[in-house]
Amino acid sequence: MIVINRNNKCKRIRGWLNKAINRRFDPDAQWLQKHIAHCPRCQRRFVSYGKVNLAISAIKSQPQKLDLLMCANAQTIDVLKHSLRRARKAGELKTIQPEPKLLEKYSRYSSSAINVAACMAIMLLTKFGVFSSMNMCQTQGQKVIKKYYANRIGDDLADEIFPNKHLLPSSNSQ
Repeated sequence: MIVINRNNKCKRIRGWLNKAINRRFDPDAQWLQKHIAHCPRCQRRFVSYGKVNLAISAIKSQPQKLDLLMCANAQTIDVLKHSLRRARKAGELKTIQPEPKLLEKYSRYSSSAINVAACMAIMLLTKFGVFSSMNMCQTQGQKVIKKYYANRIGDDLADEIFPNKHLLPSSNSQ
């Protein structure tokens, strides 16, 4: 129980420290805003920081081609020393492309797979529905006919013709 209280106390103190540090070094802190307003070097850095954030958010929001990695690697290799640019692994990096995810790889088959699954589901539902309906119809029909015979010729002869309600009368019985 003492350990739990110590953890809670430590957690509260860490929270206070975090708030204090954020207040002091937050980008919206008054002293930081004044410094950036009067320092041209920090203004340029702050603007470039904003451009980098904007570029990263644009990359995240737009779908990229598979050759993006290849292009980035080629540009990076062009910056290296001449001896490193000629290395065998550098050549491999220029032509490398990322492995597509499993879903991306087989996405062209998704509509076909969905159609096949839907057809199979319809077939199974139809099969079960038709057979259960046929059994129900057959049972109900036998009951009606047995009742008809029972009304016309009597229960004893109707029971001989329809001995069991689940079985159809055989075709060779007389």
